[in-house]
Amino acid sequence: MLFNSFNFALFLPIVFILYWFVANKSLKAQNVLLLIASYFFYSCWDWRFVFLLAFSTVLDFYSGIKIFEHKTQSRRKLWLVISVGINLGFLGVFKYYNFFAESFADFIANFGLKVHYSSLNIILPVGISFYTFHGLSYVFDIYYERIKPTYNFVDYTLFVCFFPLLVAGPIERATHLLPQVEKIRKFDYTKAVDGLRQILWGLFKKIVIADTCAIHANLIFDNADMYGGSTLFIGALMFTFQIYGDFSGYSDIALGTARLFGFELLRNFAFPYFSRDIAEFWRRWHISLSSWFRDYLYFPLGGSKGGTLMKVRNTFAIFLVSGFWHGANWTFVFWGALNAIYFLPLLLMNSNRNNLEIVAKGNLLPSFKEFFYMIITFLMTVFAWIFFRAANLTEAFHFVQTLFSKSLFEAPNFIPKVALLLISFFMFIEWLGRENQFALSKFALTWPRALRWSFYFLIITCIFIFNGKEQQFIYFQF
Repeated sequence: MLFNSFNFALFLPIVFILYWFVANKSLKAQNVLLLIASYFFYSCWDWRFVFLLAFSTVLDFYSGIKIFEHKTQSRRKLWLVISVGINLGFLGVFKYYNFFAESFADFIANFGLKVHYSSLNIILPVGISFYTFHGLSYVFDIYYERIKPTYNFVDYTLFVCFFPLLVAGPIERATHLLPQVEKIRKFDYTKAVDGLRQILWGLFKKIVIADTCAIHANLIFDNADMYGGSTLFIGALMFTFQIYGDFSGYSDIALGTARLFGFELLRNFAFPYFSRDIAEFWRRWHISLSSWFRDYLYFPLGGSKGGTLMKVRNTFAIFLVSGFWHGANWTFVFWGALNAIYFLPLLLMNSNRNNLEIVAKGNLLPSFKEFFYMIITFLMTVFAWIFFRAANLTEAFHFVQTLFSKSLFEAPNFIPKVALLLISFFMFIEWLGRENQFALSKFALTWPRALRWSFYFLIITCIFIFNGKEQQFIYFQF
């Protein structure tokens, strides 16, 4: 069930009405209702994978209790290894088996040997990377004694598979979401209206920005041999806004929907394209994943406390794993490595935390220096997205080779005027709202009511005009 579908437009108000007007007398009833709704939501993709989700949930719930109750370190570690091993095993089989098998066969072929392997013709369960990481964070936090396990299976299951975040995040932590699941929730009109505004902006990002840019990005990337460098640059630019509008749009809808039910999910995006360096970009892009790898991989490896070699090793480890998390393709690994190369100079010069506040805070316009660094960081990001989008490394390098040829300075084959106009409007609103949780959080609230509602009507009209075929969200494949 897609957030941008008619089915979800029916599903959400039905669950909302039952939640606040039928099950509102009992916290247990509300949680059971949300759990049933979440499993129904997930089963709309493929009901067969509900059993995989349920097994993973039971495994981590039981493992968490065993880790907590055993007093000996060896037994605690055993249950941690069982949980992590089985979860990553499922992830490896469904997501990475064919990649590793093919890569091994190609490697052996370099020595003149031929290996016959059987690929698995299986569907990647939607959201497996996200709900797996939900469960892993839970058992890790219990193992490191940051939290105690819950003995309420309904509460834990709802934490893992709460439908707004189930298939594409944000990746929640038990320390943040589980206490909200266990606490009585009362309807908050202000919070609900704020949630509706965030849903509206998320739909605009997805339907108007991302899906419009996708048309041009797909055309150019899929036919890169036909175009010169200037057109390829337009294609890279279109994908840059496609992936941001698509994924941050999903996150906005997820956070807004959760707010309708009294929950506050982790913020996943904080205006990343206004970053002044790559370190700031990664503090603002897919925040829940970046912080997950920081806390459960980077810090356990030693973080940035060791010598230069350890800093380099740990930086590449977190970025390579992050790239590989996105998909079983060498393009994602290269994308991760490229971002590590971007990041390393900042880390080694101890300047990776120079830009902690949003750019031009309290000012309408950035300084010339801030604007310059924003443009440089943005162009570096655009270049990296080429490898993320390309079908394979050969196509990516060919794309880059043509991009940096003399044809870069020739007139492009076409200019997507409508898309560029929409992007300009979109980034203008994002810039004005950059100091808030999302662009429309406080935007236009001080305007006269007629003008404010005219603005909302404009956004809604754009959504209906550009709402064609239902398009899946990019991160569903991850």
